[in-house]
Amino acid sequence: MSQSSLFDLAPERHIWKVSEITERIGDLLENAFRDVWIEGEVSNYHAAQSGHLYFTLKDARSQIRCVCFRDQVRGLKFRPEDGLHITVRGSLGVYEPRGEYQVYVSHIEPVGLGALQLAFEQLKKRLQDEGLFDEARKKPLPILPRCIGVVTSPTGAAIRDILRVLKRRFANLHVQLYPVKVQGEGAAAEIVAALRHFNRAKLADVVIVARGGGSLEDLWVFNEEIVARAIAASEIPVITGIGHETDFTIADFVADLRAPTPSAAAEIVVQSRQEFERHIAAHYRDLVQQMRYLLSERRHRVRDLQTHRGFRQLELLVRRRHQQLDELSSSLGVVLRLKLAMARQRMTRSGAQLASFDVRARAAVLRRLIEQRGEALRVRIDRALIAKRHRYEKLKLQLEERSPLNLLQRGYAIAYDASGKVLRSPDQVAVGDDISVRLARGQLDATVRRKRNS
Repeated sequence: MSQSSLFDLAPERHIWKVSEITERIGDLLENAFRDVWIEGEVSNYHAAQSGHLYFTLKDARSQIRCVCFRDQVRGLKFRPEDGLHITVRGSLGVYEPRGEYQVYVSHIEPVGLGALQLAFEQLKKRLQDEGLFDEARKKPLPILPRCIGVVTSPTGAAIRDILRVLKRRFANLHVQLYPVKVQGEGAAAEIVAALRHFNRAKLADVVIVARGGGSLEDLWVFNEEIVARAIAASEIPVITGIGHETDFTIADFVADLRAPTPSAAAEIVVQSRQEFERHIAAHYRDLVQQMRYLLSERRHRVRDLQTHRGFRQLELLVRRRHQQLDELSSSLGVVLRLKLAMARQRMTRSGAQLASFDVRARAAVLRRLIEQRGEALRVRIDRALIAKRHRYEKLKLQLEERSPLNLLQRGYAIAYDASGKVLRSPDQVAVGDDISVRLARGQLDATVRRKRNS
């Protein structure tokens, strides 16, 4: 057989394009592995901004790329992370741009740990790292709230327990219930809406978020991130009373205060009337003690001012002004008497001159002269008196303004011993001594019965 015959018998050669063979392989994989479960360890985990998750699943000998698209991510209870041992469910396919086969993940389960518990731990760690559990950001509860908001089911045992406790402790307290579902689909959104309602309308002074006991699945709504962030964002203090004493949720860690049960939340938020009255009495005692201390401090201050050098100088100045007034009054009297004496002398001389003149004519002239001079003298005397009176009133006003006696008009008093000395210290007298107390109006006589140095 010739060589040309051999070529004629060979099968016809088919040449594939890269994209064609890649597409064909993808079809084969998708048809053969439409629904597979694969177990392995997560590595190279990466969450894209689009919301898709990318990671590699590996064991001791091999690895395979995985992708979980955003629509599937929404249904996951937790997020994978490097080193986590998981089982994924999905289908195999080929990513044509790189010619790599990969798993399109629709469901993820952790190996050895429940998905809800893992999701709980992941969210708890993330919110704790953000500082949402810090005590510094938690708000204090009001001493006696005027209105309490309650976020819970209107038909559950939690609301009955809360109302029973509140009625027993403070019967006339106002309570506003915002009814919500506490489990199942849509419950988280209703709780968030309730918290926003109370904060927007400012209808309550404190809010209780409550639910009765249940399994982890039943309480899961209080582990939702949107509920935790709504509690953290609340401007009104929030108390959680969820489940039993051993139940803990993410909402408990974020709340301003966690109560072990709904009944305990009601007991915490409202003190009993007796506790409230004891609280008021304690504040009253503190106020009285502070006022006594303040009055004692002011008494010491007054005593210091009384013994101050400036006060003594003021008293001396007042005495000097009184002496000057006396001297001015005496000088004024001397001047007036001198003026009158001189006038009498002139009148005597004039009378002597009348004898040598026509009495009537001279008398008329002298009378007019006397009247004129008398009038002038009266004018001068009046002016002098007015000037002296103005000077006197000015000095008197200055003395009154600077007089320490004005202090007596404000309720102060000055104490003297039996010899008339001003008392500045209890050491100046003994028990049983007689003293006098000068007031703004009048004076009191008293006997010392007790001494205190402060």
